[in-house]
Formats: sequence, C-alpha cells, structure tokens
Amino acid sequence: MQITSQTFKANSVKALADVELQRALGNVERGFIDKRQKAVDALPEFEALRDKAREIKNHTLKHLDLYIEAYVAKVEASGGIVHFAEDSDHARQIFLDIAKRRKARTVTKGKTMISEEIGLNEFLEANGITPVETDLGEYIIQLRGEHPSHIIAPAVHVNRDQVEADFRRVHVDLDPKRDLTAPETLLGEARQILRQKYGEADIGVTGANFLIAETGSSVIVTNEGNGDLTQLLGKCHVVLASIEKLVPTLEDTAQILRVLARSATGQDMSVYTTVSTGPQRAEDPDGPEEYHVILLDNGRSNMLGTEFEEMLRCIRCGACMNHCPVYHAVGGHSYGWVYPGPMGAVLTPSLIGVDKAGHLPNASTFCGRCESVCPMRIPLPKMMRHWREKEFESHLQPKTQRAGLGAWAFLARRPKLYRAAVSLAMPMLKALGGKKRRFASLPLAGGWTKWRDLPAPEGRTFMQEYAQRTGKAEAGR
Repeated sequence: MQITSQTFKANSVKALADVELQRALGNVERGFIDKRQKAVDALPEFEALRDKAREIKNHTLKHLDLYIEAYVAKVEASGGIVHFAEDSDHARQIFLDIAKRRKARTVTKGKTMISEEIGLNEFLEANGITPVETDLGEYIIQLRGEHPSHIIAPAVHVNRDQVEADFRRVHVDLDPKRDLTAPETLLGEARQILRQKYGEADIGVTGANFLIAETGSSVIVTNEGNGDLTQLLGKCHVVLASIEKLVPTLEDTAQILRVLARSATGQDMSVYTTVSTGPQRAEDPDGPEEYHVILLDNGRSNMLGTEFEEMLRCIRCGACMNHCPVYHAVGGHSYGWVYPGPMGAVLTPSLIGVDKAGHLPNASTFCGRCESVCPMRIPLPKMMRHWREKEFESHLQPKTQRAGLGAWAFLARRPKLYRAAVSLAMPMLKALGGKKRRFASLPLAGGWTKWRDLPAPEGRTFMQEYAQRTGKAEAGR
C-alpha cells in the first residue's frame, strides 16, 4: 500500500470535492453515534468497565515480555507455531515461506488490519497466490482496487449504487437482468460468490482482536461469520496480529469485550466472538491441519515507555473516527495509510515516522470527542499535541509557519509589548475590514482565506473589553 500521508492536505481537498464520498460519509454519523450512545446508556456500569479495561491493558503493556513468553508456550503446547516478525518485510516473508511449503495457490482472508499494514494482498499476488477477502466490506473494496477507509466498516465510503455497479462489472457469469436494488440482494450475491471460495482455500488468514496468554488462544470478533469459515475450512490457519493484542486471561478478554462492541457498532456483543486454540485435534470434527501466529512488532516496541505507550491500549473499535468532525469531512483515505481518524493521527506517525505523517496530528479540532468516547480512555488529543511538538522540534514545518510562531512567541513572552501591538492592530484591522467586516484575503493568513473569509475584529482587544466590563484597570491584568 502506497503511503500518501504526507499529502494529507491535497487528499483532503480532493475528498471535499467528491460528491459521492460526501454522500457516503453521512452514513458514519447516522450509523454509529446514536447506536453507541443507546448501548452505553443501557449499561450502568459502562464507565467502570472502561476503567477496568484500561487497567488490564496498562498492566499487560508493563509486563508485555512476560505475557508474550506465556502465550508462546501455550500456543506451542496446543500444537501451534508462533513466528516473530520485526517489520512488514519480515512478516510477508514468513507468510510466503508457509504458503510455499504448503504449495498454496489461494488464500481466504477474514478482516485483518495487520494484513493491510504489511501490504499482504499485493505481495501475494506478486508471488502467484490469489487472496480472497471474505468480509463483505473488504470484498467490495477488493473489487474496486481500494483499501479500507475505516477500521471496522472498510467500505463506508461507498454507496449502494456503486456496489451494484461493481458487482455487475465483476460477476459477469450471473444473469445481467438480476435485481440488485435492495441491500439484501447484494449481500446474497456476495455470499453466493464467496461460499465456494472457503473450501478451495489452501490457507485461511484472520486477524486477532485479542491474544490470550493464559490459553494461547486468538479471539476474533465479527458480525458475518466469515472469520469462522475462513479459519475452519482452510487447511492451514494463519493469525496475523501485533504484539499489543496480548491480554492475560479469558476473564480479562470478557471484560474488554463488554466495551468493544458497544463502542464500535452499538451492539451488546458482536454476532460472532470466536476463540481459536491450535490446529485440529484428533477428537475435533473440523479445523485446520496447521495453526500459525505471525506476531508483528513493526515499531510498536519502540512506543513502550514513551509518551505514546497509551496508544497501544487501542482495541480498534473505531469510536474515535465515528465521532471525529475531521473524519466526517474527509473520510479515511485522506489519511494516506491504514489507520485513519484520531487513532491514526497518533499511531501512524509512531509506525512510519512524523516526517511522513506530520500532517495527521494537525488534522484535529481538539474538540475532545475522540477521548470522551474511547472505551480504553486513550488521551488522543494529548498525544497529538506531543506529535506537533516533535514536528516543530524536528523543523518539519514550513519556514513561514515557524517564523510566524517565533514572532508570536517573542511577543507572548513580553506582555506589555504584546498588548501594545494588538491594541494598534485591532482598530486598524477593523477599518480595513470595511462594511463587510471580513477579509476575503489577508497577508500572512492565506491558509485561512484561501477557503473561507476571515472575520474582521470589532476594534477592541479582549483585555480592553474585560477592563471595561469589570471596571478593572487593564494594566497588570
């Protein structure tokens, strides 16, 4: 997947002008926010569960090395194999080695953001292996040659009529006169196509919402059942997961599951919560012959012990982007990589560098909605500010912006000079604003006036207004 985070501004301009995208993005607000609130209101202990979930993940991250060791031992005891991958290249090569040994030609996939992070689909195709996405949203965007625009609703940027057009374009063996006007007909057609793929697959790939150290199990949460078919009918099950997915026990997992679905889709629980432990045993009626876990670092261990460690609590519910006004305006693809929205604005610079993703922490109003709804209480705005600081310290901002901030800092450190300057500037700007009392263009403010008018000041400073209304002298206040 090509990284375009460095062109976030250009991506956003394009997104704002995309009529079909803007139409589709309305579904994010309508489809998630009210449902989450109703689910939360119906559970009196929800806030206490958030606190408990945070404690579980904080404890796990502080002892991650010990829990990884315990997890590996349990996986191996159940007949599975754990592979450690330092980065994307390493993870892809591990997967290819497994596929070559099994002479795999087809791979079915349940939804896994790690496979997007490492660019697995393109890599498999380049090596003569056909990946088949089985999650409906992922299947749709695979047909379109796109990547997910949301971490739980990957095709949320696509409208129903666009899906119909793609199905008619690709499913050419079906009756061209078939009725695809209802969402149910689109779902039925996808099911018809995908059902035959499960049994043909040499390898089934899933992600993992959780990895349980106590049992060596992987847990996936879905609403379609495709994850179950992917891992049960494939001759080999490969789990792609990152190191922060570890939790100590099944009970801990159950605690976090109570906030996951409510935060993501407004459900008490997802339709399917599937726990997998090792390959098929002698007494099992079904299951894979082999069970592999590729455990990916890809920069996450570097976040431990830093101001960004709390980001590793993320359980990928998508609540932050569902409530983010910036995401509502530009969608997920504008962020230029796998992880969009506020969580992506923190995680992406952590994984690919602030030099490539420095625009993302700046794409925030700091309204705080993301932190207020995060089930793991991750302080996303605070960490975005940390990335802004690092961007400034690394001299990655334009010289004009740095000069402007330097001039403001010079004045801000000298209160008397600052008040004198603004006392002169306010009436001048009021006069220049004219009868319209706004500026269509203004030197040093082009970044604002290029898109919207800038209101002219009323002529008095805040401190002057404060002194007048309170009767207190301005000087020294």
